[in-house]
Amino acid sequence: MKSAPTYTLGLDFGTLSVRALIVDVRDGRAVAEAVSEYAHGVMDSALPDGTSLPSRFALQHPRDYLDSMKAAIGEALAAAHTAEGITPDQITALGVDFTACTMLPVDEAGVPLCFDPAFCGEPHAYVKLWKHHGATEEAAEITALAAARGEEWLSAYGGTVSCEWMLPKVLETLRKAPAVFEATHRFTEAADWLSLLLTGRETHAAAFAGYKGLWYEGAYPSEAFLTALDPALGGLVGDKVAPAVDPVGERAGRLTEYGAALTGLPVGTPVALPMIDAHAALPATGMTRSGDLTLILGTSTCHILNSDRLRKIQGVCGYVKDGVIPSLYTYEAGQAAVGDCFDWFVKNCVPAGYTEAAKASGLGIHAYLSSLAEKKAPGESGVMALDWWNGNRSILMDQTLTGTIVGLTLATKPEDIYRALIEATAFGTRVIVEQMEQGGLPIVRIMAAGGIARKDPMMMQIYADVLNRPIEVSKASQTGALGSAIYAAVASGVYPSVTEAADRMAAEVERVYMPEAEAVEVYEEMFGKYKELYEYFGKR
Repeated sequence: MKSAPTYTLGLDFGTLSVRALIVDVRDGRAVAEAVSEYAHGVMDSALPDGTSLPSRFALQHPRDYLDSMKAAIGEALAAAHTAEGITPDQITALGVDFTACTMLPVDEAGVPLCFDPAFCGEPHAYVKLWKHHGATEEAAEITALAAARGEEWLSAYGGTVSCEWMLPKVLETLRKAPAVFEATHRFTEAADWLSLLLTGRETHAAAFAGYKGLWYEGAYPSEAFLTALDPALGGLVGDKVAPAVDPVGERAGRLTEYGAALTGLPVGTPVALPMIDAHAALPATGMTRSGDLTLILGTSTCHILNSDRLRKIQGVCGYVKDGVIPSLYTYEAGQAAVGDCFDWFVKNCVPAGYTEAAKASGLGIHAYLSSLAEKKAPGESGVMALDWWNGNRSILMDQTLTGTIVGLTLATKPEDIYRALIEATAFGTRVIVEQMEQGGLPIVRIMAAGGIARKDPMMMQIYADVLNRPIEVSKASQTGALGSAIYAAVASGVYPSVTEAADRMAAEVERVYMPEAEAVEVYEEMFGKYKELYEYFGKR
């Protein structure tokens, strides 16, 4: 490793904001960080010009990514200079992670179609965010055709294609906005689009292609399959979807003059191949070995397991060898609403008196509800829930499923429901863990990362009790950005591999939650009841 102090910059593009983190490559120490929120946030009711959106839409404006990136990097660079005199030329490389599948159509010059006045009022010309569920019917059609044809790749994706993935969103555009489809030069992940803007090179990361694009065993679905799905999809791969895919840990390119202007870094600065946001957390938390399961807890939850074994497991969203950690298969499952579920509750179901009491206590409403809920014993209220406020991603893979609360009485308090929602997400995680292990993927270690994991000890204790396993919590406050900074350190040649970089730069474990015997016993019984609800409402 180079002896002189050098730094990398990690960019984490989340659902609502971008985070910039400047890291010392010697030990992963965070030097400076900044966050910039997207001006338009998530567009789920109307476009900027007032055009109404159908239900289940979740769009974003690509201009927000550029504006927020520039603001966040500028603030982080200023803070690093003030704190330690660091200048932009000391940033040895840049790494990027992004939500996925977050897809947009662009023209031949790489310009998003929504920038064109002819398409600024057309919803399908904008970014379709990962949680856009407008392609539910198309996903079902793709799944049915793949099953009927016996497509081998379907089993690698748990037997069901998600409406959140690339091909359903492309098919939705073709069916609902043929003019947009015709005008599109490339349907691309937002991460790959940003990489193109920064480096001037078109690259396509294996993580996005494999987990979200149905790229299996080195190939996308065949021309025969695509034309059977719709004749207009003939030539899709190679025309509107680039066929070349690049492996993890590679360099996407170097900053062009335009990329340097966007970032404030010198021309020629190496840029790492982008990663999926949740996957970038693995090296950031040191979870780079077989049997390591990482829970990325946020608006949704991703369950990401490394393994040296190849298994095809029903309901697990997919796997890619070398997609996250070289030489390992990395499997992904997930829950489509976790933090979003809690947010829904506080925004729609909490009395004004609770909000006032929280303010008087100097607490946010989530912290206040937790302070009340943690006084309850497991099972005390009799309230239980199913955590399907945004459908079920794993294991049922059915986006039409809805949330359920049972056991309400006139004595039920808001904190009882809040705790039941937390318990429901823990039970949902246990379903996924058991499915993985029953499918032949042993789990040795579990790490929780993300803001919720660090801020809500009650929730983490519930997870440890429900799973009956120790839950480690990473000290990193920005796991995605730190992971991106680690990939940048590899792309710039500071370290020869992702694993070696993670061994030096990963964040320490902040806390370990151990299961408590009495709670484990109660939750074992409650989990049985959860599974009854799960089977009744989910498999009818």
